[in-house]
Amino acid sequence: MKALVYPGAFNPPTAAHIDLAEYAKSRTRSDKVIYVPSKMTYIRDDQGKDFAFDDADRLMMLQKIAEERDWAEVCDYELKAAKQPRTYETLCWLRDQGYECRLLFGSDKLVELETGWKYTDEILRQFGVVCLQRSNDDCETLIDTDPFLSKYKDCITLLRTPEKYQNYSSSRIRKLLRSKHPDVGELRRLLPPELYDLVA
Repeated sequence: MKALVYPGAFNPPTAAHIDLAEYAKSRTRSDKVIYVPSKMTYIRDDQGKDFAFDDADRLMMLQKIAEERDWAEVCDYELKAAKQPRTYETLCWLRDQGYECRLLFGSDKLVELETGWKYTDEILRQFGVVCLQRSNDDCETLIDTDPFLSKYKDCITLLRTPEKYQNYSSSRIRKLLRSKHPDVGELRRLLPPELYDLVA
């Protein structure tokens, strides 16, 4: 079964996390998108986020979203691990479960691949990546001019994302949720309908 593996904080999941994953699945003719939430301690301590929903809450949010979408699965492999696994380890584990995997991420991660990730060569060579390209990111030029990325050009699939999703972010949702008078309309625009109960 062909699967796009979508790791991340999902702190909380946004409508873009859902709509763009389905878009990528369709464009790449994959069977599934597997959401892999990372551990709260990693989000808070390693990534330095200002706040993290706990592991159980983020897992529940994703499972609630996946219930009505037969193409979506949620994997708790990283949450159950004693320490935060590397993405390559997660991909290998899912491959052992019978999935033909490719890594899915946004174009902001592309520039981090060489220095910010572990086992990058193995990820690109063994699995390949699908990159959701924001309209203001010139990923083609970046790949062509970067010695490391250009070496793996054939392992990278670029998908240009619709303009409407350019300004969706979990950090924006967190900020709105913690404000005294949150903009309910804005929150409903950013959140998938399954998570409208987060709005007071």
